[in-house]
Amino acid sequence: MTSSPTRSPLSPSIRQVDILLVEHSAPEAELTVKTLRELNPKAHIETARDGEEALDFLLGRGAFRHNLGRPVPRLVLLHLRLPRIDGPEVLSAIRSNARTSLVPVVILTSSADPRELAQCYQLGANSCVQKPVRYEEFRAAMHAVVHYWLNLSQPPPSPEPLA
Repeated sequence: MTSSPTRSPLSPSIRQVDILLVEHSAPEAELTVKTLRELNPKAHIETARDGEEALDFLLGRGAFRHNLGRPVPRLVLLHLRLPRIDGPEVLSAIRSNARTSLVPVVILTSSADPRELAQCYQLGANSCVQKPVRYEEFRAAMHAVVHYWLNLSQPPPSPEPLA
């Protein structure tokens, strides 16, 4: 897990994570983080490369035990096709855990399959965004997502810390 393409693994910082990006493709993760940093330079962004790492980070397991009692990310950007644990399973686990059940989750997908989108919404996705191919359109989509979820939307109340 990294907070930028050039940073070493996550350090035990107490700073609130604004966005957790869950993306297995290194080039796509780099492009997304770069775009998010351009749009909101002050945002604290972390990246998980697979579903298991994302859940460990969110639920305070394994190497991320230090996350228990800390605020959850303000937004999770979740890719559907992930190694180890796929996106729908990650979403289901997020929604079934008291610590993370209210965290906004936006699905980033290249698919327009109505069955896939329906499944995401049934599992509790807050939004599904089809990733545009052209960079200008991708940037505009990310701007809309970040502006809404980090600037306009009121975050859910924090659950009681699990100790």
